Amino acid sequence: MAFDGIVTKAITTEISELCGARIDKIFQPNKNTIILGMYLNGNNYALNICIEAQNCRINLTTKPKQNPQNAPNFCMLLRKNLIGLKLKNIITFDLERLIMIEFEGFDDIDDIISKKIVIELMGKHSNFILLDEQNIIIDSLRHIKEINENYRDILPHTKYLFPTSNKISFLDLKNFDDFKKYIQITSLNDLSTQISNTFNGISKSFINAIINKFEIKEINNSNLEIIFNYINEIINSIGTNKLYFTKIENEKRNIKDYFLTLTKSNETFSLNFFIDDFYYNKETNETFRNYRNTLLKLILDTLKKYNKRLSNINEKLQECNDMEKYRIYGELITANLYKIPNKNLDEIELENYYDNNNKISIKLDKRYSPSINAKRFFKKYSKLKNALEIVSKQKKETIKELDYIESVVYELENCTSINDVTEIFEEISENEIFKEKTTKSNNTKKSKVKKSKLTKNKTVSFNPIKYTIDGYTILVGRNNKENDYLTLKYANKNDLWFHTKDFHGSHIILKINNNMDYPNNDLLIKTAKIAATHSKAKNSSNVPVDYCEVKFVKKPSGAKPGMVIYNNNKTLNVNPNS
Repeated sequence: MAFDGIVTKAITTEISELCGARIDKIFQPNKNTIILGMYLNGNNYALNICIEAQNCRINLTTKPKQNPQNAPNFCMLLRKNLIGLKLKNIITFDLERLIMIEFEGFDDIDDIISKKIVIELMGKHSNFILLDEQNIIIDSLRHIKEINENYRDILPHTKYLFPTSNKISFLDLKNFDDFKKYIQITSLNDLSTQISNTFNGISKSFINAIINKFEIKEINNSNLEIIFNYINEIINSIGTNKLYFTKIENEKRNIKDYFLTLTKSNETFSLNFFIDDFYYNKETNETFRNYRNTLLKLILDTLKKYNKRLSNINEKLQECNDMEKYRIYGELITANLYKIPNKNLDEIELENYYDNNNKISIKLDKRYSPSINAKRFFKKYSKLKNALEIVSKQKKETIKELDYIESVVYELENCTSINDVTEIFEEISENEIFKEKTTKSNNTKKSKVKKSKLTKNKTVSFNPIKYTIDGYTILVGRNNKENDYLTLKYANKNDLWFHTKDFHGSHIILKINNNMDYPNNDLLIKTAKIAATHSKAKNSSNVPVDYCEVKFVKKPSGAKPGMVIYNNNKTLNVNPNS
C-alpha cells in the first residue's frame, strides 16, 4: 500500500479533529520515529510520525513501542520546544506528501509563542523538521547539506524552503478534457506510471487498483473517464467518513494490496487506525524476518564450519586406513635387512610373507638407509594408530554437534514470532558451539556462562503448543530447551512420549491421568501424526514415529538441549498429510 498524497490528505484530515489537543509527552523510539502524546477532552492520543524510507507515514497509533532508557538529543529538543503547546492547525499542500503542523501556547511570562513541525514523506528523502515562527529551522531528524543547487539545505538556523515539483496538481484540473490531454500512451501497462509521473500525490498502485476494480482491459476515452471520475470521487469524499481501505487480490496480476475505496464508516479515526494496524503488522513481520535471517546466517555459518571439520576428519581417517601398510613395510624391511644392500635406495622389492610370498615393491626415501626407512615406517604407523583413536572420537563428537546444529536450524525455520527467535538465541548463547558468534568481542574479561539447571522452580518460557483429542491433552515443544523441560520435568512418568525416528522434530507428550484409560490405537496414530507434522519429515508420506512412556526417556550427561535417549519403544508409520 502506497502512502501517497491522497492517503496523506485523508489521514491528516482525520487528525485535524484533534486541533486544540495539548502536547504532554514526546518519545523517540528509534532514529526514524517520533511519537507525540496529546491530551484532549479527557482522552489521550498518540501521533506516530515515521520517516523510514519504506514505511514513512503519519497516523494515530495505539501500538506500544519500546523507548530507549535515555532520550536522544532531538527528542529532548522537541520536549523543550513543544510540550505544553496546543495543536493549532494541520496543513497539507494540494496532494503533496508534505504536512505542516502548527502549535501555539504561552511561555513563562505569558507571551504567545508558536512552533511548527514539517513532515516530508518522500521515501528515502523523508524528514521531520522543527521550525520557529519565522520558518527558521531549529533542528531536524536528518541534516542535509546539498552542493547541487537543485536541492535544499536542511540545517539548523537556515530558512526552511518548501520542496519544488514539476508535476501537475490534480486538484487544478477543471474537467476530464484537462486530464485526458496529459495521457499520451496506448499501453495499459504504462498508464499507471504516466499518471503517477504526471500528477502529484497519485501512486501507481492506486491507479492499478482502479484498473483492477473496474476490470479495465484497454485505454479509451470511456475507461480514462472512469479513472478520472473515481479519483475525483475519492478526493471529494475525504473528511466525510465514506472512505476505507479495501483489500484487492488478482491472481493473474499477482496483486495483493489495499487501496482507498468508498465504504461507509462510523469510526472517527478509522483510516488512521487501519494504517496503524497495517504498518504495525508489516514492521513486526519485517523485524521478525530480519532477526530470524540474521540468526539463521549465524547458525548456517557454524554448520558450514562443522561440516568442513567433519570433512577434514574423514580425510584424516582415510589416511589412517593405510597405517597397516606402513607396519608391514617396516616389518618386511627389518626381516630382510641381512640381504638388502647397506646403501641408500629409491625402491626395493621383497617377498611379502603376509601375501603368500608374492613380490611387493616398497618405495624408500633415498636420503636414508633401509634400516632408517624401516624405523620411519614404524613411526608413521604408530602416529596414525594414535591419530585413529583421537580422530574417531572427534568424529563422534562432531556428528553430535552437527546433529544439534541441524535441530536448531529446524527450530528456527519453524519460528512464527520474534519471541520464538529470541528463545532460540538465548539457547545457543549458552552453548559453547556458538559462543564465539554470539559473544561480542571486547577487551574485558569474558564471564563464564553459567549452566542452567533444569528444575521445577526454573523460570522458563514454557508455552507449548496444545491439542485436545478425545479428552486427552497433547503438548508439543517449540524449541530444544522447551523440549527438555516438557519431557524431563513437566511430564509424568506414565505419560507417553512421541518423536519422529531419525528426523529432527519436537518432543510430543500425550498426557495420561490416573483416571484415564490407556489410549487406543486410533489416538496413538493421531498423536503420531502430530509428531510427524511437527518434524522435518512433515512433507513425507510415510514417517516412522517412536513412542514410549516418559520414564524410559533419559538425558545423557553433557548432552545438548533436546537430545535424549530412550528404550522400550514402539514405532508407528504414519502419513501426516492424510
